[in-house]
Amino acid sequence: MEVLKVSAQSNPKSVAGALAAVLRERGTAEVQAVGAGAVNQAIKAIAISRGFVAPNGIDLICIPAFAEITIDGEERTAIRFIVEPR
Repeated sequence: MEVLKVSAQSNPKSVAGALAAVLRERGTAEVQAVGAGAVNQAIKAIAISRGFVAPNGIDLICIPAFAEITIDGEERTAIRFIVEPR
């Protein structure tokens, strides 16, 4: 599954558009964020994408989870949001 990676500088509306496209194509998506700013942008993007898919009769649920990842040789904890239709 493709993981959409979000940073603190990500544009939430752009991420929301990509998220909506993945949801329409695959039916489920994952969004990954490391750090408070990135998590904030990810949550905003998920809320915006919900508005994008709602006219198609799709309501979304979001399941948060932790993920251990390696960035530049360092172990980091990311928050991964699994987004699916309800």
